[in-house]
Amino acid sequence: MKKILLLLLCTATLGLASCKKEVIVDPGLPNETIETVIAPGNWTYINNNETLTTTVQFPEIDPATFKNDALIVALYPDNSVAEYKGMPFTYNGLAYSYTVRRGSITVEIETSGDNNLTPTRPVVPVGLRVTFVTSTLR
Repeated sequence: MKKILLLLLCTATLGLASCKKEVIVDPGLPNETIETVIAPGNWTYINNNETLTTTVQFPEIDPATFKNDALIVALYPDNSVAEYKGMPFTYNGLAYSYTVRRGSITVEIETSGDNNLTPTRPVVPVGLRVTFVTSTLR
């Protein structure tokens, strides 16, 4: 009985040890990150001053990129804190979101439910980081 149990244990150990995870990276599909700055004067109020919006031109979002690739969009909302925040997110009672279109990305800052809170136009440049994750649509 002990021999059979030992034989099964050895077989299972060898079988599990031979499994390995393999990550295949296709060098023909490079990812790309683009950083830009949104100037304070580029923000516009809409929706009775409840939303700030700006549109940043990205010619890199051509029809093929729009159809096939993924975009990771992050914002640097506060120059006193050295960090980008991936959108969408809520920060200091405001909701930050984005919309991707062919050729552009629109960023919006709006109240996150507090009707007494009105978004204020940034007084310093806001960093925008966009990472293009290249893929193919199947």
